[in-house]
Amino acid sequence: MPRTRGNLEAATIYEVDEDGNRKDGGHSVSCMFNPYEYTVSKTNTFSEEPANDSNTPHAELSNSGAQTLRVKLTFDTYESGEDVTLETNKLWRFMMRTENASGNGNQRSETPQVAFEWGVFKFVSYLTQMTQKFTLFKNDGTPVRATAEVTFTQYTDVNDYPNQNPTSGGGPNERIYRVLAGDRLDTIAAQVYRDATQWRTIAEYNHITNPLKLQPGQELRIPIQ
Repeated sequence: MPRTRGNLEAATIYEVDEDGNRKDGGHSVSCMFNPYEYTVSKTNTFSEEPANDSNTPHAELSNSGAQTLRVKLTFDTYESGEDVTLETNKLWRFMMRTENASGNGNQRSETPQVAFEWGVFKFVSYLTQMTQKFTLFKNDGTPVRATAEVTFTQYTDVNDYPNQNPTSGGGPNERIYRVLAGDRLDTIAAQVYRDATQWRTIAEYNHITNPLKLQPGQELRIPIQ
């Protein structure tokens, strides 16, 4: 089972076959750091029909939109000094065209269908948008840290939580954050809570008396709010 830098079970993105199962010999990427959140959304479109006896028009579903999954991933090669694009390029491969044989023997060009899987959550989809941001560099300009904001669009009607059952409980109430070079408690709080003032929550939870002495590689427990 792939593990993150913090030795947790890693979220994984991998190619799937037409049945949504892992594709033999398919491309796969394991996350270096698990995301702190992900967002699933769906939009339906309605047409309005007049209702003579009501102040509210009758709504009729005209189009059921696809579900989308948005997630932000972090990649870091500061310790090894390698170019971080060696890792992020693995994600770009999911957006590259490939030639596959169709049912009538003709070649068709398409991007691979993939699954984002983490714990009980599995989202079978296509990777439809990716934005890469480089945030740390070596003296020679080599990027060693990057974030990737990725959007998956689902065109397959599947159960996103195939292994979940009603008695499985609510899961852990904390996550592990591995400190990177240059991290501060306020920047960590801004990343995980979207609120830099929550740095005290992290400090108190980890019994940190001097927030200025974080060490790269140090593991912090982040309470889920």
